[in-house]
Amino acid sequence: MPSKVFSSSTIGLDARLIEVEVDLSPGLFSFNIVGLPDKSVEESKERIASALKNSGASPASRQNKRVTVNLAPADIHKEGSSFDLPIAMGYLHASGQIRVDLNNSLFLGELALDGSIRPVSGVLPAALMAKKQGIENIFVPQDNLREATMVKGINIFSPKNILELVDHLEGTKPLENLQGKMEMPQDLENFDYDFKYIAGQELAKRALEISAAGGHNVLLFGSPGGGKTLLARSMPSILPKLSEEEMLEVIKIYSVAGLVCDREGFSFKRPFRAPHHTTSHVALVGGGTYPKPGEITLSHNGILFLDEFPEFSRSVLESLRQPLEDGTVTISRAKGHLSFPARFVLIAAMNPCPCGNFGDEERSCTCNANQVYKYQKRISGPLLDRIDLHIRVGTVKYQKLASDNLAEESKKVRERVEDARNLQRERFDKENFFINSAMGIPAIKKYCKLDRESEIFLEKATEKLGFSARAYHRVLKAARTIADLSGSENIKREHLAEALQYRPQT
Repeated sequence: MPSKVFSSSTIGLDARLIEVEVDLSPGLFSFNIVGLPDKSVEESKERIASALKNSGASPASRQNKRVTVNLAPADIHKEGSSFDLPIAMGYLHASGQIRVDLNNSLFLGELALDGSIRPVSGVLPAALMAKKQGIENIFVPQDNLREATMVKGINIFSPKNILELVDHLEGTKPLENLQGKMEMPQDLENFDYDFKYIAGQELAKRALEISAAGGHNVLLFGSPGGGKTLLARSMPSILPKLSEEEMLEVIKIYSVAGLVCDREGFSFKRPFRAPHHTTSHVALVGGGTYPKPGEITLSHNGILFLDEFPEFSRSVLESLRQPLEDGTVTISRAKGHLSFPARFVLIAAMNPCPCGNFGDEERSCTCNANQVYKYQKRISGPLLDRIDLHIRVGTVKYQKLASDNLAEESKKVRERVEDARNLQRERFDKENFFINSAMGIPAIKKYCKLDRESEIFLEKATEKLGFSARAYHRVLKAARTIADLSGSENIKREHLAEALQYRPQT
């Protein structure tokens, strides 16, 4: 009678329960895997055979058995090496080498030739799915342990190798149940960059504070060496800590992408992604025959920093438009489509012209008017319209650079940001979002009401500056954040005035 064990396959960011059926029948030795496996699953046959032999088990080749493995349901594509362990356990059970009930357990792991269990991707979604399906036990590689222990209400075991797993199942050497044993790291407030080391640039730092408080997109432009990159890389130090819900979303994404592994460091900080300007469309947005998350999804609940903004290809930049508006990215393929979350803060940095000195008070620009125009037009108007805060980053005077006085530290800025975020969470308690930048038009009308004086002021500014409807709404959202930072319940004229100064003037 065939043996059956459970594993999982990841589709998008969600896991599907996979039944691994193993059947042994008399005849010349053969090992066949069916159920729409990819090349990596097919190759598992040799790994499994060597791992079992080196763990002291009797391999099928020695017993002259035909081994048939079915991965059900058969219409779902299976990829990756995580099926090694469940296939091996199914074989041991089918051949009578272990006599235990495997029906209430889920197995994940790649096998080394010596029988040790290596890490795989997609463990967190698999653990969430197993809990939802009512499975009581999950066995995961040790290097995937911390992501698995984020899921409560399921027994979690982490054997080093097949021998440890078999000893546990047979009750000779039970493994420790690691449910609820996750320890939070202690370095959540240690950052490589801090605002206190940035000389001058008070306007830019204020804009980044507004961005952090409300989730607004930022464009930093100015001459080379002014500190644009330093400002952007200091941004994580003023962002609030991830909530439990946000943390689960982030680690789920990184788990599917195969970027969570204990031995390589496990971070609970907000993501900061900085792809090179040669990045392809697929690398940024995500994709592939079986779509995987791209940089914008890896930036979810964090920051996407695009340095040398105009140097990215036009198609790559234009692909940002829909995610910036909707907070999701949809990837369509012949067999269907997948949506990935992409609620990130965009920080873009650019020089104003090819030589970088256009508009600089200290250095002369060597570009002609046509070169400047063409360079700046590499970024389309609709994309610029989606950026809330535009800040010119000028050069810093020698006196400020040489001064021993430190600026305000990031910790104090972060406290103000967290206070503003708490106000937003209270305000949006009954909404399906929790941050000002995520407000749609109905929410803007509800939460961004103006008194008569402020309304007249904004009307004149809108007409004079020629705002689009999108720009108008983004000014209101930025003003709402500025009001939150000042502790004001209502948006006042001074909040609008500050928000307006961050819009492009031409």
